[in-house]
Amino acid sequence: MTGGGSGLGLAIAHGLARAGASIVVNGRNRAKLEAAKTEVAQRGASVSVAPFDVTDPTAVNAAVATLEREGPIDILINNAAINQRAPLDAFTDADWRSLMAANLDGPFFVTRAIVPAMKSRRRGKIINICSLASDIGRPNIVPYATSKGGVRMLTRALAVELAPFNIQVNGITPGFFRTEMNAALVADREFSSWVERRTPARRWGDPAEVAGAAVFLASSAADYVTGHLLAVDGGFSAAY
Repeated sequence: MTGGGSGLGLAIAHGLARAGASIVVNGRNRAKLEAAKTEVAQRGASVSVAPFDVTDPTAVNAAVATLEREGPIDILINNAAINQRAPLDAFTDADWRSLMAANLDGPFFVTRAIVPAMKSRRRGKIINICSLASDIGRPNIVPYATSKGGVRMLTRALAVELAPFNIQVNGITPGFFRTEMNAALVADREFSSWVERRTPARRWGDPAEVAGAAVFLASSAADYVTGHLLAVDGGFSAAY
């Protein structure tokens, strides 16, 4: 589970743990990961931490090799991501590259490292956390939307390539959730009111509400589901 120290990643870790999975949470902040480990393990789950930077392919390869020696990685959740909101002409080259590295390079590097063992075992589940911005745009998030559109196509192309190896690759498209990353938007009364009006469910999502989709896609119930993006958005993407 990349980006598993908080927000949707932590919520998904809780959901998978309740379903009986052994969890490895990844991130760059060890203290945050240790706190997440303690929280998830309270229910008796097996939880470990793997602090490494998903944008560094050398670190990714080393971490995956170590984890595979300890046991097979049957489920990969690519969740780590960042966002930065600004008009396009305010983005620097460095801003663009850091966003692409975290949101698109990271899932590519981690998946590339994990896939060979999944192929040899002829089983595996890969779940990429996409976004409403994988399909629709908003002002001031052009780099983010571009990266998440890339994750959408990474999901679909991988699904086709890996299907003969009994590896299912799917995505989850969250709507607007009350997470740490969205704290400023939640606090913005005008924006928050817009979200509530625009979403048919008339509210923000709670992070725990994304976990069920991940548990389904990671389970044998989804063995014939691949290349699919499952929206968990209170109806946002179905309405206009």
